Amino acid sequence: MWPDLIKKAKEGGLDAIETYVFWNGHEPHRRQYNFEGNYDIIRFFKEIQNAGLYAILRIGPYICGEWNYGGLPAWLRDIPQMQFRMHNAPFENEMENFTTLIINKMKDANMFAGQGGPIILAQIENEYGNVMGQLNNNQSASEYIHWCADMANKQNVGVPWIMCQQDSDVPHNVVNTCNGFYCHDWFPNRTGIPKIWTENWTGWFKAWDKPDFHRSAEDIAFAVAMFFQKRGSLQNYYMYHGGTNFGRTSGGPYITTSYDYDAPLDEYGNLRQPKYGHLKDLHSVIKSIEKILVHGEYVDTNYSDNVTVTKYTLGSTSACFINNRNDNKDLNVTLDGNTHLLPAWSVSILPDCKTVAFNSAKIKAQTTIMVKKANMVEKEPESLKWSWMRENLTPFMTDEKGSYRKNELLEQIVTSTDQSDYLWYRTSLDHKGEASYTLFVNTTGHELYAFVNGMLVGKNHSPNGHFVFQLESAVKLHDGNNYISLLSATIGLKNYGPLFEKMPAGIVGGPVKLIDNNGTGIDLSNSSWSYKAGLAGEYRQIHLDKPGYRWDNNNGTVPINRPFTWYKTTFQAPAGQDTVVVDLLGLNKGMAWVNGNNLGRYWPSYTAAEMGGCHHCDYRGVFQAEGDGQKCLTGCGEPSQRYYHVPRSFLKNGEPNTLILFEEAGGDPSQVIFHTVVAGSVCVSAEVGDAITLSCGQHSKTISTIDVTSFGVAHGQCGAYEGGCESKAAYKAFTEACLGKESCTVQITNDLTGSGCLSGVLTVQASC
Repeated sequence: MWPDLIKKAKEGGLDAIETYVFWNGHEPHRRQYNFEGNYDIIRFFKEIQNAGLYAILRIGPYICGEWNYGGLPAWLRDIPQMQFRMHNAPFENEMENFTTLIINKMKDANMFAGQGGPIILAQIENEYGNVMGQLNNNQSASEYIHWCADMANKQNVGVPWIMCQQDSDVPHNVVNTCNGFYCHDWFPNRTGIPKIWTENWTGWFKAWDKPDFHRSAEDIAFAVAMFFQKRGSLQNYYMYHGGTNFGRTSGGPYITTSYDYDAPLDEYGNLRQPKYGHLKDLHSVIKSIEKILVHGEYVDTNYSDNVTVTKYTLGSTSACFINNRNDNKDLNVTLDGNTHLLPAWSVSILPDCKTVAFNSAKIKAQTTIMVKKANMVEKEPESLKWSWMRENLTPFMTDEKGSYRKNELLEQIVTSTDQSDYLWYRTSLDHKGEASYTLFVNTTGHELYAFVNGMLVGKNHSPNGHFVFQLESAVKLHDGNNYISLLSATIGLKNYGPLFEKMPAGIVGGPVKLIDNNGTGIDLSNSSWSYKAGLAGEYRQIHLDKPGYRWDNNNGTVPINRPFTWYKTTFQAPAGQDTVVVDLLGLNKGMAWVNGNNLGRYWPSYTAAEMGGCHHCDYRGVFQAEGDGQKCLTGCGEPSQRYYHVPRSFLKNGEPNTLILFEEAGGDPSQVIFHTVVAGSVCVSAEVGDAITLSCGQHSKTISTIDVTSFGVAHGQCGAYEGGCESKAAYKAFTEACLGKESCTVQITNDLTGSGCLSGVLTVQASC
């Protein structure tokens, strides 16, 4: 998908692609490296170069990114005296080794600008300024961040090094930069360096218990225009394309597989309209005055507390910005004898200081409603024939054959080095006679399953954000030896915050007790515990469906709602090139693979919370993703994620494809169905004098009908508009220009206005 994504980014008006470097992806085991497939970073930069774009290399190597463990490899915890992101030789040696490895790879491939390559900036560390004051050792933190800068500059890459969110204790040999929803009022710590916005957040990441966050196109455009009005040099969208956290890469805990981020290119790489088009229009206008912004003189004039005009002048040419920072009232502003109406919370750009070429609150790009279509190649879900296999739990039902033993309850990340979500804790006790107890387990894990003598006796998971919980289950012990097997599971490791790497997981310390009816306890915490990471199916690689595996179809009757079950079916790839997703509604929690490719964790049984922000949306005013004032949320009370991306590169056409599910908690695969994601309706509103462009935007899709051509206010939303003052002339013009076309453009003239229509705004809705 890389070339297509990069092409769309360039067509959207971008000049550079910025990427993190994922340490735990490239060095999953110490000194064992992976630069293949999705981790072929040189290929990625060559695709950028081939497209004629620049690149920004964010090595970190701590990256956050809602990525598992913030991108740091868990094996670092095995190294004695290791302190993450502090001034100590064990961490700095490993960090320098990895940074140097990446830099040398880039140099060998001639990727830096001085070598003729695309990389114009490089970043070391990430958002350290946000946490360094909370690390309980200011001297060590300061020494570390200055060591980072010196180590990076020692690499001689020939381009500047940047540090984002490093607003205090800034090393002299780096450029500090801003991250956030707004950075217009932020300036670097010294003069003579550019004002850079490393991350303009286009939306927000999604957790399993949260609805979807949406940041309006108007607000992002307002933030960008304000930034360049106030001397901005470079701003980067985070994310422009968020994509999918395949496999176990999603962090958290409890961050979804989807990393859509409400980005201009959606999770699947489709244009999110109008966000993509509105920003494209903004980029075009800003680039038209680039020379004046870079080399001109500027004057700021405050018309009131919340209205500022900035005039840039170079020789005899001028360009102007006017902002209205009020979030509740439109204003008229007079500039050089011309009066301009500014909607609330908007910026107008006047390339000649006379005519408004762009206003951030007036969207002229089309809105596209994406819809999901059933797989037309076969009738699903009826055609999907399932077979199944039990996860072999037998080897884990005693405390024998573990990797090792300890007379204590260990921390999960260190014990398993995060090679699996799962870690078994197993012990045994000799009991005289039969008796009933309550098994009590205190854990800092995310999930827990408890087995006694081979029987599942209880399960529980933590609510998001409170990763200490208890499991209490009634159990019966028999005379003689009894086995207790506890399966702890993680759902993405913490990726952000001071000392985030020390957030424990698993049943570390416990206690684990058996409590009788009198409240008397048998404390097993310091018993002899046997440890084993992973499940039998992971070791056997059942997801690869190797020959010789014994799948049962039970004469067509597939067991449902049974924990620890593998399911398999074959399906035909949907025709065409449109995005493919699989709907996993009906399943509980687990992992999915298509043709051996890991689609990521699924958990559609987890419902998104009801939040106030689901019930109102207004682009005006400060956007927030946390705390009070949230808005523009969707999906409250619905499954947090039910659709999972199946890239076309995973699929085979004309032959069976294999879907394998590991259902951990017990679900029903009978509702599983594949869809394509396509443009349904497209809508545009524009004024007389504007040109309206409609596009289905996908793989030879054409406009099939013109549904609405209405002057005045149309009721409803795109896809369900009801016309106001209908214009037969406009309908005729769009029908002739657009039907059967992939895209079309019509100039809005007075001839197209409807008879008696008062409004000069035409709304057009078409179907693809």
